[in-house]
Amino acid sequence: RGFFTSNRDGGQGYDDIYKFLETKRLLCEQELYGEITDLETSALLPDAKVSLFDSRFNLVSVTNSDEKGNYSFNVECGKTYNVRAEKIEYTTKEQKVTVDDKRGKTHLPIALEKSTCKVAIGDDLGKCFGIKMIYFDLDKYDIRREAAFDLEKILDVLSQNPTMKLDIRSHTDSRQTFKYNEILSEKRAKSTINWLIKNGVDPSRLTGRGYGETQLVNQCADGVKCSEEEHQLNRRSEFIITGL
Repeated sequence: RGFFTSNRDGGQGYDDIYKFLETKRLLCEQELYGEITDLETSALLPDAKVSLFDSRFNLVSVTNSDEKGNYSFNVECGKTYNVRAEKIEYTTKEQKVTVDDKRGKTHLPIALEKSTCKVAIGDDLGKCFGIKMIYFDLDKYDIRREAAFDLEKILDVLSQNPTMKLDIRSHTDSRQTFKYNEILSEKRAKSTINWLIKNGVDPSRLTGRGYGETQLVNQCADGVKCSEEEHQLNRRSEFIITGL
């Protein structure tokens, strides 16, 4: 609600006073800001790529830290976001933040650790670079949003290591028949490979196959009662280095 003056036509005097009522809710915004630093030395890191994702892992915005390591985003009040910082020779890091429900600023500093991982052919890329396994929903082979969030880290590693090659190994849990799971895991391997190719990876750098339920990571074999969380650990894709 407010007032303003105007000498528009149709008034009753030279400068008339009008009142108004705003019926549309005004957007509440915050500034989400911080510094990208070296975890060990606390040195400021310029030109780090900083990506902002919403709570459902949809990409909202991308920026780079300035010469003093600073970054900032305009965000909506009261919402939860995921912020990813990445820089060559450093391990990519994500942090979740919920901003205040009032106008103002939210400070989120991010410290990156130097990547000291030395890989060899046969190593699991995820274990070395701190990348989660890519999990799938039951009976599904499409890439979930949170899985795409982690696959982007695979892209980052591949871009920094242009001669690296990967073998995508997809697995299922023990539910359904052996043959069904074999076919499903093949679809999951192809789905993962296609996502990487669609996002710029040369197909010659990727191979893959499905292993069905032959390589479970826990006790959840046929006939064993397990929770949904335990079964999901078996529905995964792994990234094995086959060339450097």
